[in-house]
Amino acid sequence: MSKHIVYIGIGSNLAEPLSQVRQAINQLMDLKQSEFIAGSSLYTSKPMGPQDQPDYVNAVVSIRTRLTPIQLLDELQGLETEHGRLRQGPRWGARTLDLDILLFDEKTINSDRLIVPHPGLHVRPFVLYPLHEINAELYIPGKGLLTDLLAHCPPDGLKKIKT
Repeated sequence: MSKHIVYIGIGSNLAEPLSQVRQAINQLMDLKQSEFIAGSSLYTSKPMGPQDQPDYVNAVVSIRTRLTPIQLLDELQGLETEHGRLRQGPRWGARTLDLDILLFDEKTINSDRLIVPHPGLHVRPFVLYPLHEINAELYIPGKGLLTDLLAHCPPDGLKKIKT
């Protein structure tokens, strides 16, 4: 079975978000059938949806995995559940942990459970800037070079957390 390069977006704005994101990164370092490649800095960002919620802490990691896209999705959703994630309430509402498969090799996946590249990835500073930090040469299937996307995506309040 071959290994796949995957980029995962991480976000939290509830229950000590900084701690949630750091713990999730540590768990991704130990993900079965996978090896950790790199992690971005941590960032704070304004919420995308309703503004009456706390700011987010965001990061992106890359891993090399033998898991299929759906197996990986199941693992990530399991981690979200461990962190107290509830899948209810408004779209883009507050959450303890959000783990998104941003890219899976250069595949395009469109199933009822998973869409890759992640929809909206190409216009979200809290994804593009950390992604660029890990791999500035990335090509986003159907969207183009990461550097070109970044040139058209202002930071919009995104701030790197000094650790």
